[in-house]
Amino acid sequence: MRAVDLSADIRRLMTPKLAKDFSGPSPGIFVGSESYPNVNVGPLGMLADVNDNPADWLNMNYAQIIGIRGSMIRSGRKENVKSTQKIVDNMQEISVASRPTDVEMIFQKRPTFSMSFDSHVQPMGPFARLESLRLQENPRVDVKVEKILGDELKASEAAMSLYLSDNDVYKITTILSSGVLGFDKKLVPTRWSITATDDIITKALLRNVRTYASINDFLIFESFQLDNHFLILLMPGMWEFEDFEAWSKGSAWKPGLEVEYEPFTGRTAYAEQEGGGYYAARIGVVEYLHRVRRQARVIVFREIHEGYSVPLGVWQVRENVRSAMSRGPVKFDTMASALAYLSKKLRHPLAMYTQKSRVLSQRRLTDF
Repeated sequence: MRAVDLSADIRRLMTPKLAKDFSGPSPGIFVGSESYPNVNVGPLGMLADVNDNPADWLNMNYAQIIGIRGSMIRSGRKENVKSTQKIVDNMQEISVASRPTDVEMIFQKRPTFSMSFDSHVQPMGPFARLESLRLQENPRVDVKVEKILGDELKASEAAMSLYLSDNDVYKITTILSSGVLGFDKKLVPTRWSITATDDIITKALLRNVRTYASINDFLIFESFQLDNHFLILLMPGMWEFEDFEAWSKGSAWKPGLEVEYEPFTGRTAYAEQEGGGYYAARIGVVEYLHRVRRQARVIVFREIHEGYSVPLGVWQVRENVRSAMSRGPVKFDTMASALAYLSKKLRHPLAMYTQKSRVLSQRRLTDF
């Protein structure tokens, strides 16, 4: 993560609330990845009454989102990922609770206000080295969650069971990260558990999606929030997935175009070029196909504008795609008419994409 200066207004609001101890609600935990398997772990502490669910952030502006995360203390101390210390037990109880749990945290010293930003994880507020942790109440755990945790299941099976029991990916990510799932129980760094959760759920849903009938029309879905423009093209045919990321000059990353591809049978190699963004985009599309009981060839065009100068995490990719798929698509009879529409909507020339596209290079009778 890289530190970034924050507006004086947010700093001024939060700094007086920082002390050598914290007493209040904890909505979850954070597990670092640096120096794995000995990593920084600890609960988050809410300095203000805020909505910390990224599923509700898409229509907010940068200041609101950063303000929410700036009001969250991230505590940490070094533990091995297989640690059985009391702090890990407490963190697991916090993670599975159905609502934030009141905790008391004592820090080694008073934290100073700072912010850090990452391409995977939502922005992080002030960090404090944790000396001790105590739960001030018994965490409330949903009966369905408690039953799933009590079953002898692989981590992937348990994660999917949680999803089918109406737990969103953000809750599942936290539970997976806490190390309570699977046979080989261990803490999972938060940035890894984000992608793992997206991948587990997508692969499980695809087992059904691949058996569904194909769509008949060419469909284009669209979302444009937080300076990220998504155009999603669905075409008749068996499942294929291609994801483009085009970064503009002045955005959070250097200008350029990246692409990742997945055939009908799926992929086994990690999407190195795009990382977590690939998996966050894919789950939003697959959720839609599973919901309408259809399969399709899919291309996601993500154009990142220069206003996206600070990375907010892959949650905004997931929620942008989900938002696009929740709206009615524009329908076309042919590939040519769909591409003509796309060329008017995209900032970059369509030829830039077609030159690199594996899906568009496969012309079929249904395209005409």
